Amino acid sequence: MNWTPLFLSLKVAGISTSIVFITGVLLAFLLARRNFTGKSLLDSFFLLPLVLPPTVVGFALLILFGRNGWIGHWLISWFGIQVVFTWLGAVIASVVVAFPLMYQAASAAFQTLDEKVENAARTLGASEWRIFWTVSFPLAWPGILAGLVLSFARALGEFGATLMIAGYIPGKTNTIPLAIYFAVDAGDMDNAAFWVIIIVALGFSTITWLNWWSKRNRRYADLKN
Repeated sequence: MNWTPLFLSLKVAGISTSIVFITGVLLAFLLARRNFTGKSLLDSFFLLPLVLPPTVVGFALLILFGRNGWIGHWLISWFGIQVVFTWLGAVIASVVVAFPLMYQAASAAFQTLDEKVENAARTLGASEWRIFWTVSFPLAWPGILAGLVLSFARALGEFGATLMIAGYIPGKTNTIPLAIYFAVDAGDMDNAAFWVIIIVALGFSTITWLNWWSKRNRRYADLKN
């Protein structure tokens, strides 16, 4: 059995989730309590991949990161980095489709925080950066963790956008969803069923752990109160 789809899927999901975690949390924190002209449009832009068909997202990425695309041409000319038909393309596709989940969860978590706690830290002379790491982030962590887990699961199962920008190259871009699709296309139902079981097990384990952790966290909070 060739385990490349599993290792590649975990690699792509792990890297993309790390990127989504950093960018989603920081942007959510910066925008959570700020009101300015165009904020609703910016929020809509961040959440747009949630409602767009994956093929539309993939097409947009292909335009941006292709050899003649705005970003793709620059990456090739200056750094010799090609995104299309590489595992990097799969990472970018996963980042785009998973980001809204992380951003939405983190934004909701930060918006529900009691500003009095943060203001108390400010009166004691704490910097904004220190307040973020010692007050805001720990209090928002349950919501952030939920977004993190869901983002990982979404990145692990990404198919449409990945197929558009990364293609299907055995040993290079054949993530589990792509392996399933092309196994069915080739009539290899046994191989397709095997990978279906694997990805279902991964997704089920991820969601089950999140539910267990959430219940455990609530029981701990109740005991403290």
